[in-house]
Amino acid sequence: INAEYMGHFLRDYFFSLFFSSPCHLMEPIPGYKTTKKTVQAGSGATVAKGQTVTVHATGIVKETNKKFWSTKDAGQEPFTYQAGVGAVITGWDQGCLGMQLGEVRQLIIPAEEGYGAKGFPAWGIPAGGTLDFTIEVLKIK
Repeated sequence: INAEYMGHFLRDYFFSLFFSSPCHLMEPIPGYKTTKKTVQAGSGATVAKGQTVTVHATGIVKETNKKFWSTKDAGQEPFTYQAGVGAVITGWDQGCLGMQLGEVRQLIIPAEEGYGAKGFPAWGIPAGGTLDFTIEVLKIK
């Protein structure tokens, strides 16, 4: 095997591994900067605007890799909100629409669709902080 062939092979292999594999791709949410990835498929009912949704959620600040909230932590309960009506931050609100019962989705939410330029210091979210949420749909009404 010559060096040129091996170089092309390795380049193509790593490109396909990191840029073409569905397990690595975040999908855009049309009209928003938040991106999403299905971690585990769900089935049945889907989250639509105005529905009451109960989820497990874990939020991490991307810049520090520190968890700031999880409904799975001791003493916490699943979180219930009304979908698509602005009751939660924009990235979450739009990023959960269309999820199915039992689905687990990762959302990467930039500051402008999260807690903004001021952040949320009480929760350890810095000014301009990007959020990495993992959300699991438990109930849809």
